[in-house]
Amino acid sequence: MAVDLQNLAYALVQLVHNFGAVAVTGSAAAAWWADGPPPALRGLAWLALAGWALQAASGAGFGVVSYAWYGRFPELHGIAVAALVVKMVCAVSGFLLAAAYLRFAHGWQERRRRGAWRALFALAATALSAAAFLRWFA
Repeated sequence: MAVDLQNLAYALVQLVHNFGAVAVTGSAAAAWWADGPPPALRGLAWLALAGWALQAASGAGFGVVSYAWYGRFPELHGIAVAALVVKMVCAVSGFLLAAAYLRFAHGWQERRRRGAWRALFALAATALSAAAFLRWFA
């Protein structure tokens, strides 16, 4: 039985993408629930930052695999384009917010820190929701 290298490549990119999704969603949910001081939540902030970086890199990886096998990027239209834009905005926003948390949260009031984790969770949930539309409307 021969291995279909294209499907293997897509599966490996999807694997990384899934772990990135778990990292951004799980870290935000855990930090929001735990509600500790910034030093206690620093590890979760690093996990969120890494997760958003994985999401962006693996998202680009889907395009790279398509280009490598077909010589072009996937053709997206309508809802799929909107979903991709939403995912990209979430990834950039989540990455920047996690980085800001790591740099500045020690000086933030409790309300602002909790708000950052709520926002990170909302960005993760939005990206996950957009992924479903991207998958089925692409």
